[in-house]
Amino acid sequence: MLSLKFIQENPDLVVERLAVKQFDAREIVDQVLDLYRKRNETQNEVDSRKAEMNKLSKEIGMLFKSGKTDEANAAKARTAELKESIKEMDQEFDRIDEELMNLQVQLPNIPSPLVPEGKTDEDNLVVEEGGVKPELGENAKPHWDLAEQYDLINFELGVKITGAGFPVYKGWGARLQRALINFFLDQARENGYTEVQPPYVVNEASGFGTGQLPDKEGQMYHATADNLYLIPTAEVPVTNIFRDVIVDAKEFPIKYTAYSACFRREAGSYGKDVRGLNRLHQFDKVEVVQIAHPDKSYEVLDEMVGYVKSLVEKLELPFRVLRLCGGDISFTSALTYDFEVWSAAQERWLEVSSVSNFESFQANRLKLRYREEGQKKPQIAHTLNGSALALPRIVAAILENYQTADGIRVPKVLVPYMGTEIMN
Repeated sequence: MLSLKFIQENPDLVVERLAVKQFDAREIVDQVLDLYRKRNETQNEVDSRKAEMNKLSKEIGMLFKSGKTDEANAAKARTAELKESIKEMDQEFDRIDEELMNLQVQLPNIPSPLVPEGKTDEDNLVVEEGGVKPELGENAKPHWDLAEQYDLINFELGVKITGAGFPVYKGWGARLQRALINFFLDQARENGYTEVQPPYVVNEASGFGTGQLPDKEGQMYHATADNLYLIPTAEVPVTNIFRDVIVDAKEFPIKYTAYSACFRREAGSYGKDVRGLNRLHQFDKVEVVQIAHPDKSYEVLDEMVGYVKSLVEKLELPFRVLRLCGGDISFTSALTYDFEVWSAAQERWLEVSSVSNFESFQANRLKLRYREEGQKKPQIAHTLNGSALALPRIVAAILENYQTADGIRVPKVLVPYMGTEIMN
């Protein structure tokens, strides 16, 4: 979240930059400034009364010793009044602090100057395209028909067991999932990421730390009996490893990777865009997370974008990279690049990765700091994460782009993991 000090010192900048995200921050910023002023006034008054109380406390004994009983008793009575008023003002200070926090968490992250102007995903900027779109011919099938034809994925069985958006992978379909997960994890390790296996449910503090809570869109599954949340991405538990931690600057770059199942309610999703694997409530994903020095975080972002690009290139899938506009970028991100792969049978682009720099936004919530050698006061770190990669639409693109009359060809890099060159 944005720090109170930053908001107080840069109110007009906050309003101006958040307008790029199509967010009108003026009312909230004005309320923050007003409460910030009241809090300072309250603190100053508390300090003044404490000083008076301390002065009187020292005088009371001397007054009694001097025989000035009436003055001593009056000083005692005044001290009691001051103590009670300070208690009330401390309560008011806590109330103001709580109100300030409620306002702070409503403000999105400040977008980077690199974020394009725009209101919807149609305004995103295509920064790169790669690969060759396959020519499949008139008989090409979408992945949901191919999944049924070769018994790879059973969508109806998932509906029976749980509901729509929870498919059952079978045979070669299940092996393709496992092959992709292992391939992505192996690639991450080779690129310096430490693999971790995190929990799939997190507490409220973890959800708040990475910005999923408060959940304004109602997209998280909530286990109410224990007040735990199913993770929407491994970013949440992995980044929270560093909650309330001060890292040594010598440890940079800090690079973690994790495979997890991901759970999203996808409230409000409907129509053709949700058919098959296009949009699910449960899906698998390999995530990469980095904790970076603020001076290096945009270099790290470029490196992470290059890494994700290498994955789609090795899978030989046509892709494009988009820099998200202000109206499409997430609440927590300062700058995001999306990767999309071409779905040949659907003749549309499918998002398979988001790579984001959150700058200090998450770290402020997490109280994640670093300390330079010889530095007494720790500083706020920067956090970044990326999908590397999300499986459902990668699987959809592989099934469609690699389909032949004899079955589904397996991308060359996955053959050692699959033990076959074709799924049929």
